[in-house]
Amino acid sequence: MKNRLSLLVAVIVVFFWGGIAWLSAAPAGEKAPVKKVVTSPNHKISLVFSLTDGTPSYAVNFKKRPVILPSALGFELKDGSMKTDFALLDTGKSSKNETWTQPYGELQELRNHYNELAVSLQQAGDQGRKLRIIFRVFDDAVAFRYEWPEQVALKDFDIMDELTEFVLPSDPMTLWQPAFRPQAAEELYAKTRLSELLRQTRLEHGDEVAGYNPKKDPVKVVSTPLIMQTDDGMFLVIHEADLTDYAAMELQPRDNNTLKCYLAPWSDGVRVKTSAPSLSPWRYVMISDKLSDIVENTSATSLNLNPPSRIADTSWIKPGKFVGIWWGMHLGEYTWNPSKPGEESSDGLGATTKNTRDYIDFASQYGFSGVLVEGWNKGWAKDWVAHAAEFSFTEPNPEFDLPGLVTYAHEKGVDLISHHETGAVITNYEAQAEAAFAQCERLGIHHVKTGYVGMEPRVNRYDTNGQFIGAEYLDGQYMVRHYRKIAILAAKYHIMLDAHEPIKDTGEQRTWPNFMSREGARGQEYNAWSPDGGNPPNHDVNLVFTRFLSGPFDFTPGVIQVTYPQYRKNDRVHTTSVKQLAMYVTFYSPLQMAADLPENYKKYRDLFQFIIDVPTDWEKTLMLNGEIGEYVTIARKERGGEDWFIGSMTNEKRRDFDLPLNFLEKNKAYIAEIYRDADDADWKTNPIAYKIEKRLVTRDSIFSFHLAPGGGEAIRLKSATPEEQEILKAKS
Repeated sequence: MKNRLSLLVAVIVVFFWGGIAWLSAAPAGEKAPVKKVVTSPNHKISLVFSLTDGTPSYAVNFKKRPVILPSALGFELKDGSMKTDFALLDTGKSSKNETWTQPYGELQELRNHYNELAVSLQQAGDQGRKLRIIFRVFDDAVAFRYEWPEQVALKDFDIMDELTEFVLPSDPMTLWQPAFRPQAAEELYAKTRLSELLRQTRLEHGDEVAGYNPKKDPVKVVSTPLIMQTDDGMFLVIHEADLTDYAAMELQPRDNNTLKCYLAPWSDGVRVKTSAPSLSPWRYVMISDKLSDIVENTSATSLNLNPPSRIADTSWIKPGKFVGIWWGMHLGEYTWNPSKPGEESSDGLGATTKNTRDYIDFASQYGFSGVLVEGWNKGWAKDWVAHAAEFSFTEPNPEFDLPGLVTYAHEKGVDLISHHETGAVITNYEAQAEAAFAQCERLGIHHVKTGYVGMEPRVNRYDTNGQFIGAEYLDGQYMVRHYRKIAILAAKYHIMLDAHEPIKDTGEQRTWPNFMSREGARGQEYNAWSPDGGNPPNHDVNLVFTRFLSGPFDFTPGVIQVTYPQYRKNDRVHTTSVKQLAMYVTFYSPLQMAADLPENYKKYRDLFQFIIDVPTDWEKTLMLNGEIGEYVTIARKERGGEDWFIGSMTNEKRRDFDLPLNFLEKNKAYIAEIYRDADDADWKTNPIAYKIEKRLVTRDSIFSFHLAPGGGEAIRLKSATPEEQEILKAKS
């Protein structure tokens, strides 16, 4: 016993004098460095938090390889800095492993499994302001957010800059989109090395408020989600989650390998106006050496980082497909305007009672759940961007029998989808939104599509007296608050939302599942009138690896008649017809539009069958193959059923490949209903050339795909009865 006591005393002495020596070795004025490590449940990812001389930073490793080098954390406030002079107050670790069910989604069940490290810091000085940083490490991602706890030293405060960095150890290939452009989030994507971004890409429109020269300047900021591929085979995605009352995060390249958080400012230059206690959104990085992990799980990570649903009963929130009075107006067959200024004629108006009844009949005949009508309300007769403050969201135009059409639709088993085009006059819409939603609930309208045309990329802000205050960014805190306000208000009246020109998706549909879909990227309408000729063949593939990583996107696919010289001689869709079918599988939205004109679906009734059959709600999602910006194949299993659907798309290049069907159930036969490009199909020269075939397959089958340039393939795999098996065997 005496020997053990002597040994214990010796150990204490060694530690005491060793600690003194270590502290005395540090330069004068430096604080002792602190390092805290948290790893993923599978131990493949590790995150290291460091506090060095009072300055916090973090770093990330994947399979013992550096993914994020030591990177800055902290803030510049209007009344001082929160980036240095911190001391560690305490740390805490926790874990969670749960499975939860979505009311709709790409996956029915999501696993939320992570280890967490929470670090509490306090600055030196009289104020002693406190900051808490919460880190979560998943098997395929790291995430962190800032928390300002309630404290005497910090009440109301303005954030002038967020200093968060992502320092990369290499120069990855990056598929990116510029932010703060006149088309907001509706720009094409570029694929370059990260180091080439500043040197080679130029803006055509600058913005002095954002720090740009109005003349041509290098791109300063890019949007998230941002995907990167390293030379050693890693894939990274940087994005954010739970954007609630904060400015959205863009990424500012600082040098060849560093990306810094950039927050859209208010018109007075402040980035975020807040008060303690408060939270920032999550910043997260997806990490994998498999591209399929990124595509299958990025939006799930975003959902897991949002709070659970605030809507107790979600039974009224239902996925579905719809048709609408929309594409014809983009083509010029119809107009949005009830009459031109100074004229009484309404010839060519799309939103009439007769046209809507015809669309309701069509939807009912083919099993579509909704009919969208744009231009139904008063306010469209004039230039509806310049006169958007005159829009009414409760009064129909004289040609539109709103209550009568709702009744007729319900008799046919169809819902009307109301369109609220705000023209980016937020005060006008917010003043009417509650009355409009209340009217929708009273009439039995359960869906609203909102629009914010005119945000290029900012919206004018007015006070309640109509006095101009300033121009606010789409991604700024002002608009973040607006979109959340509308989502909550819509939930109150049992309204499902589909927002165009929206704030970016950051997983908030977990908390407010009535916010079902949104635009937020360059969609199908650009193929009808864009001065640059429309979306190039690679754009559709690019979307899978960019915009769709954040969540559902209302792209409005399904235009089978991809050329329309009688309407637009110089415009067309830059895909084959079959690629449009494939989009219903590769592009996820719980509310999917069949965008083409009804007469075209009747003309190509055999192709239209796939759009009729494909669901919009899924139990499982698998990426079978793909390459960023080149091609992709996705398989999904319908929720509540046994059928699988496969969609495959390519860019302008022809693709031939084989894929095993080993994801199918064992000991079961399926009928493969195959919609493919004909052998001589080509998006340029022969886009509406297709073949429809049936084949008997099992999980042991290997399927050959042959995609035309700009083409695709769509497949339905449905359970085969014994009788069907015999028939197909006999035919083969």
